[in-house]
Amino acid sequence: VQLVESGGGLVQPGGSLRLSCAASGFTFSSYAMSWHRQAPGKERELVAAISSSGGLINYAGSMKGRFTISRDNAKNTVYLQMNSLKPEDTAVYFCRATRGGVDYWGKGTLVTVSS
Repeated sequence: VQLVESGGGLVQPGGSLRLSCAASGFTFSSYAMSWHRQAPGKERELVAAISSSGGLINYAGSMKGRFTISRDNAKNTVYLQMNSLKPEDTAVYFCRATRGGVDYWGKGTLVTVSS
């Protein structure tokens, strides 16, 4: 099983990034997917979640209206479009696959928002 995040980097405040998480080794279309982030010195927090079919989506409050989660089950990939980025969005972003009691995590991709 692998979850490989990509697309992180350095971006100026107000900028945008699109993160991708490529999945392999399990039946991607059967799993709910989510993005989480962990800033230095802080606990990991949920950013957004999407159901296996993509029909149900949930965002953490501070990300609503700025971030968009989506998935392509044909490509075994989940995305996170991040707009209007703020310095407080700086964190390592992780993707997670969940189905019942099964739980897989990627290793994360670093997003730094700074001028």
